[in-house]
Amino acid sequence: MRNIHFHIVTKVLLLSFIFTTTQLSSTVSLPAEVEEDCPPISNATNLQQTQLIQRLTHVCRYDRLERPIEYGKNGERLPVTVKARIYVYFLQNLNSDLLQFKMHALLQLSFNDSRLAYKELKRNDNIIGQKHLSERLWLPHIFFANERDSSILGTDEKDVLTSISPEGRVVISQRLQATLYCYMNFKKFPFDEQFCSTILESWMYNKTEMVLQWESYSPISFDPEMHLTEYNMQRFWYNETIVNSDGINLRHGSFVGNYSSLSFTVHLNREIGFYLLDYFLPSMMIVAISWVSFWLQADQSPPRIMLGTSTMLSFITLSSSQTKTLPKVSYIKVSEIWFLGCTFFIFGSLVEFAFVNTIWRRKENVELKKVNSKYIVKASLTPRPTRRDINKNNLARTRSCSSLDNITSSTESVLKGHSNPGYNNYLTVHNLPIITTECADTNSVTSERNSNCTDHVVNIDKDGRFEMNGGKDQETPADHTTFTTMTPQEIAMWIDRRSRFLFPVMFLAFNALYWTFVYCF
Repeated sequence: MRNIHFHIVTKVLLLSFIFTTTQLSSTVSLPAEVEEDCPPISNATNLQQTQLIQRLTHVCRYDRLERPIEYGKNGERLPVTVKARIYVYFLQNLNSDLLQFKMHALLQLSFNDSRLAYKELKRNDNIIGQKHLSERLWLPHIFFANERDSSILGTDEKDVLTSISPEGRVVISQRLQATLYCYMNFKKFPFDEQFCSTILESWMYNKTEMVLQWESYSPISFDPEMHLTEYNMQRFWYNETIVNSDGINLRHGSFVGNYSSLSFTVHLNREIGFYLLDYFLPSMMIVAISWVSFWLQADQSPPRIMLGTSTMLSFITLSSSQTKTLPKVSYIKVSEIWFLGCTFFIFGSLVEFAFVNTIWRRKENVELKKVNSKYIVKASLTPRPTRRDINKNNLARTRSCSSLDNITSSTESVLKGHSNPGYNNYLTVHNLPIITTECADTNSVTSERNSNCTDHVVNIDKDGRFEMNGGKDQETPADHTTFTTMTPQEIAMWIDRRSRFLFPVMFLAFNALYWTFVYCF
């Protein structure tokens, strides 16, 4: 019995010892579990940067989904202020057809996050890391509002640099390339000026949560070696604005409110040296070549037609090669005014050839009062018959067997009812300038009457009054107007000679008006 009792007591004591040991072990291991859940940062001077950032961003101290919170003097919650700076490495020439341009730049964002401050831990060096460090932090979500596409540059690893100061100042620097839209105006092409903007906006937080601001010192800077081939950058400026997003203007997804925005604009002026040498001077030469047809004879149709059509097609090809990279716009560009002007002069040389060739093929001469531009052009446009043809059509002649007195007495006898059958008197009046009466050759008229026969002319003035002149001693006054006769060939050559001078003078006047309009308006 003693042995049985001894074994029972021994087992009870053994179980008591095991239970006590287990309780002590659990009591001793509690601080280690607490330390594993929220590691201390009191010994920050002895920690490596990786260890320090791991402890600073531990879930017990830091929530990367929540923005840094700052409070004002009255305890109100203030928005986080994000400063921005951009350094432009490269600015590609504008793509006029797609209305966009490409930019390589360094975007730097900085803000204060008091949760990451470790200056009180007597450590003064900055924590520097790359993309893996930025992935542990809260970052402002900023996007390019006029972006077509963008990406972060880098080869093996993205070019992202993250720096944390002992005061909790976080600086994120990233090299990126972005293709941005630029809505251009080509009314003065190729003398146009373009204004292209880069717009950054907050995507998630409105202005009550986050405010974007440019850095106070040199917010925008450009690489000194940057050079544009087609454009010259005149100046640039930047500003800060507030963008409203509502149910209609969904700029920021399903969120509504006022969002902070940053933008900077570059003023680009197109270089015209290329267009002067490759478009304007060649087009002037093509127009001048079309005038060579004025030195060719009007009946030489094949060379003049070939010269006119070849210059027209050459100029159209030249113009299309300069404008093929431009978008199809509805308004008239300055380059199109030049195109229409040059086309007018080339087409005018063709029309001039058709005109002189038509005159050259006429067979009748043209009578002119004077040899000057007025009468030659008028006679060329509305050719008239010669004076000989006019006299044949406009002169009506009649014959009478009496003198002027006999004509008057015969008229009176007819009015009194008497008739004289021995004479045949005819008075023919046409609506013509001149009416002439002459002796009639009849067998019943004696030689005595024939001796008394005279020619009489009845003139009709402008008012319709008759004026009779008769007798052998009276003669019709002679027309002192002089006429010059020119052949159609002479008129055609005269027009060609005038065109050699008129077309260049008109083209010079067009150039003066064109360049005055370009530089003054």
